Amino acid sequence: DKNAGQTWEPQGKPVKVNDHDFPDKDLGKAAPYGVYDIQKNEGWVNVGTDHDTAAFAVESIRRWWLMRGQEIYPDCKEIVIAADGGGSNGHRSRLWKKELQAFADEIGRPIRVSHFPPGTSKWNKIEHRLFSHISLNWKGIPLTSHEVVVNLIASTRTRKGLVVNAVLDENKYPKGIKVADEQMEALN
Repeated sequence: DKNAGQTWEPQGKPVKVNDHDFPDKDLGKAAPYGVYDIQKNEGWVNVGTDHDTAAFAVESIRRWWLMRGQEIYPDCKEIVIAADGGGSNGHRSRLWKKELQAFADEIGRPIRVSHFPPGTSKWNKIEHRLFSHISLNWKGIPLTSHEVVVNLIASTRTRKGLVVNAVLDENKYPKGIKVADEQMEALN
């Protein structure tokens, strides 16, 4: 929707912020992982405070399912995911596949994933229909805490009816977890 312009603070009362986008040593970082429901025009964002790993990506989808998906799609036969080809949910990630299998087993439904080819994330509707509006919503507002980030994401709305929910995820997601060949062979 329309960008209403710049945001200004009252003179003499600026909010102190860092001049670079690095994780704050006291607050850590905020890593948003989103689910965009094309049919309902709803966004759901899990804001992690640790590493953006495949385990975090699947936990984000799991949280969406438990908090929203199973309520609005109680009779669905499978979950269909469109994902970028790289990153934490990339097509080569063994941990992504292992964690998705565990989630599918947990909910008793198959999960089908279609990955966008490399360099085509611009085709992914989540970028245009969710994250672009989140970015406009928090433009000019200092992201000074996890609470501010979650609240700004959750207050994102559009004239076309987009509604966004957001939660904070303070779980730890260690990097470098390896999945053995035997574990991969056991996946469906």
